[in-house]
Amino acid sequence: MALSQRNDIRNVAVIAHVDHGKTTLVDQMLRQSGLFRSEELDKLVGGQHGLIMDSNDQERERGITILAKNCAIRLGDTKVNLIDTPGHADFGGEVERILKMCDGVFLLVDAAEGPLPQTRFVLRKAFANGLKPIVVINKIDRPDARIDEIHSMIFDLFIELGANDEQANFPVIYASGRAGIATTDMNVPPKDLRPLFDAILNHIPAPIVDMEAPLQMQVASLQYSEFLGKIAIGRIYGGKIRKNQRVTVIKQKDFSNFPDTIVQVMEFDRLGKREVEELLAGDICAVVGIDEADIGDTICDFEKASALPPLTIDEPTLDMLFKVNDSPFVGKEGKPLTSRELRDRLEKELQHNVALRVKPGERESEFVVSGRGLLHLGVLLETMRREGSELAVGKPRVIMKEIEGKKHEPVEYLVVEAPSEHTGSVMRLVLERQGELVKLESTGNMSHIEFFIPSRGLIGMKTRMLTATQGAAIMHHNFHEYRPLKQALPGRPAGVLISLETAKATGYAIEGLQDRGSLFVGPMEEVYEGQIVGEHCRDNDLTVNVTREKKLTNMRAAGSDKNVPLKPPRTFALEAALEYIEDDELVELTPNSIRMRKFHLRESDRKKAGRREG
Repeated sequence: MALSQRNDIRNVAVIAHVDHGKTTLVDQMLRQSGLFRSEELDKLVGGQHGLIMDSNDQERERGITILAKNCAIRLGDTKVNLIDTPGHADFGGEVERILKMCDGVFLLVDAAEGPLPQTRFVLRKAFANGLKPIVVINKIDRPDARIDEIHSMIFDLFIELGANDEQANFPVIYASGRAGIATTDMNVPPKDLRPLFDAILNHIPAPIVDMEAPLQMQVASLQYSEFLGKIAIGRIYGGKIRKNQRVTVIKQKDFSNFPDTIVQVMEFDRLGKREVEELLAGDICAVVGIDEADIGDTICDFEKASALPPLTIDEPTLDMLFKVNDSPFVGKEGKPLTSRELRDRLEKELQHNVALRVKPGERESEFVVSGRGLLHLGVLLETMRREGSELAVGKPRVIMKEIEGKKHEPVEYLVVEAPSEHTGSVMRLVLERQGELVKLESTGNMSHIEFFIPSRGLIGMKTRMLTATQGAAIMHHNFHEYRPLKQALPGRPAGVLISLETAKATGYAIEGLQDRGSLFVGPMEEVYEGQIVGEHCRDNDLTVNVTREKKLTNMRAAGSDKNVPLKPPRTFALEAALEYIEDDELVELTPNSIRMRKFHLRESDRKKAGRREG
């Protein structure tokens, strides 16, 4: 076994909490790498969007990174594989497997907000993989930046997470990703990102590999191409991989193996890939031709096959029912999925979405899909909508565990930033949902509050939190641990208004119902029997006729035709609708509409179901 160090390569990931500036910083590093013409980058950005690495439509709309992305730049004779990772806790599965491919990380922390829940999560994963982070205190040009205080908080977090002496002695770079500047000394005015490039060469360790060993490459992510088919991406841990090479693939699930042939070998080059004849251990590569490869599988030498340790991914915490759409409007706006098509689509998603789990439901047309959080599942649903599919989904439910004979539930670490005058409202809202106060700090006019709260309590929390704080609160949360199950939480405080007929809603009927609650539909909007058309002002459900028309007579009465202003209907985004519904309700998704409905559309069926449950 002859180990050697490859000084011509570095593998580094950028990790941080959501919205702390990872993608912006990576974009500026690409701009200052000298490998692109400015007009070339502007073309890649496209339109008004300013981020090169956020290429997915949903990433651009939501303003977050969802998928980890590889790029490669050159610093002199050294090739740097640079990976931008998601910052939201729901996409932690992407971060976990990407860190396996790296030798070091940049840990970005906002100069005003400091370490937040996802910072703790990604740092813990970096330590678990034996990586030494380079800390980048980003957004130093913010007027509310508190750099020295944030530095101390980062050090405390390192110690709390069990950093060894070498990890705790971390290098620090002060940067502004948006301005494209960085410095290692706040007394020296920053000019460009040269200190970041120097840190990669000086502090990110070069991979130590065995060039003479048999081939071992672990698949960390998958891509699909209309021309090439499945593309397996991963790091080469030993030996070399060549075009047309005969290999053995060992499956992670059951350690079964099968022979195959590498058709193409590609290395990452700038923002794309280029075909090469061979690549050596320590590099990150993409291979074509292994159509049966899945994430975690090992591509080995044909004669000396040896599997690498399996990739471990944290378990999902949330279940959701996916079912075939059976509403009266099925097929009007999109392609209704059959149970077979829905199963095939979910199985396709499982190939690259490793944090997802799928199992059959009670009926043939139903599947229980488990994910890391509401946003994780919401992105999948939005993707399916945009593909033109129609389906229905149920209320999200947390996954319980049996530990030592007792039922345990997932508990989240919740951080809320809100104006000080709303502190009481925030605390009341969280504490009534079984939350526990951990920390309360006030800086200026803002309060920083930390809680432990059951995951059940977070479902529907965001909407209520924004209402209670007049839209000023910022929430971040991350899975903490499983704890013994607490008492039941309060449900939705109000009942709903349910349509009695299938027809178009009328202004006359809506006017008469305005005193009964707030409406979700407007005049001339098509509704069907069993659809939820509004929120009742009381705590019980009420079946109403929102399609009733005014009876016409040949008599005219003074004042009878006066104009009555109608309140605009209340609309729901996908995640808000999923948070709003209760156990006996569904969200119907089509390419053009998001409707809420009762599971049983007819009132007589709902009464029968209620009697059976009673």
